[in-house]
Amino acid sequence: MAGRYTVSGDRVGTTVVEVLPTVVAGLRTKEKHGYEAVVVKSRIPSGKSQTREIRTKETPAVGMEIKVEDVLKADDVVKVTGTSRGKGFAGVVKRHGFAGGPRTHGQSDRERAPGSSGSGTTPGRVYKGKRRAGHMGADTVTVTGIKVLEVNPEKRLVTLIGSIPGHKNSPVRMVKV
Repeated sequence: MAGRYTVSGDRVGTTVVEVLPTVVAGLRTKEKHGYEAVVVKSRIPSGKSQTREIRTKETPAVGMEIKVEDVLKADDVVKVTGTSRGKGFAGVVKRHGFAGGPRTHGQSDRERAPGSSGSGTTPGRVYKGKRRAGHMGADTVTVTGIKVLEVNPEKRLVTLIGSIPGHKNSPVRMVKV
């Protein structure tokens, strides 16, 4: 992330996203598939390619390149989907915001412990879905309402206001709202 100034002079935190070259690889028709969509293919830096379907009424030619400046412009609003940063195994204080126990009165080893987790004899078990310690992060996260500050078509860069899920160089999906 970096700090940038808007046209009105406000300083905002921004994220710069590189948009990979995207080519129309095929079409889905209503007669054959039951819906209309465009199949697009992007080459990622590792040499692999990703294909996605985008439902749309438009029917571009197969092999046509979709350019970032044709889709996005400044002040557009997008939603960004990505994989959040993994944080490994986390306790209940970090993962769910539990308060923990008191630091005094003989509680030397219970500061960050969850406390009791089930009821008494009935039902005699801990319910599924109870908030416990466990793996945190590495989830699919969608952030909506992100505003486009600037589009640089020569370098295929889009500058977004705010943060997006994931670490540096992680793939994300941007959808215009």
